Amino acid sequence: MAMAFSFQTFPRLETERFILRKSEERDVADLYELYSDSEVVKYTPLLPLSDQAEAWQEMNWHLETFALQVGIRWLIEDKLTGKVIGTCGFLHYEKEYARTEIGYDLAPGYWRKGIMSEVSAPILAFGFDCMKLHCIEAKVDPANTASIGLLAKLGFRQDSELREYEFEQGQVVELLQFSMLRKDYRRL
Repeated sequence: MAMAFSFQTFPRLETERFILRKSEERDVADLYELYSDSEVVKYTPLLPLSDQAEAWQEMNWHLETFALQVGIRWLIEDKLTGKVIGTCGFLHYEKEYARTEIGYDLAPGYWRKGIMSEVSAPILAFGFDCMKLHCIEAKVDPANTASIGLLAKLGFRQDSELREYEFEQGQVVELLQFSMLRKDYRRL
């Protein structure tokens, strides 16, 4: 069996419309704009960012997860404008179990345009082909119907309901757990 991805160099991926890349200093303003929007963080443990210092912290978290080899968070850069419009990637990577969790977010002005389907395809391929994953999981708030629809479109299957699983924005929330196994993966 081939060696799994070694986390030595951050992988750059591309789609027809987007570049998926590592966070850089120049991205702080775009990350602040993204994560200061209450609609973007609505179904996450994050509160809307209140200043660019918090955007720096978020960017450093992206870089740290990669350095610690526990995740990869790609920025989604629009090829036409150079603007970062969202992020997508893996967190809670467990190499010994060949398992990770996918997460994503997108600025509301870009919703319902097929963007997350487009950028998820090379990310899922990277996970199964390069990281040699057996399973990619996703945890979603039951009210986040757009995310549930995306996961279904990508081929994820709902496994369970996680009762009172997370504390988000001052309240305990239920989450739905989805997964995609290597044997069920199909290229989009």
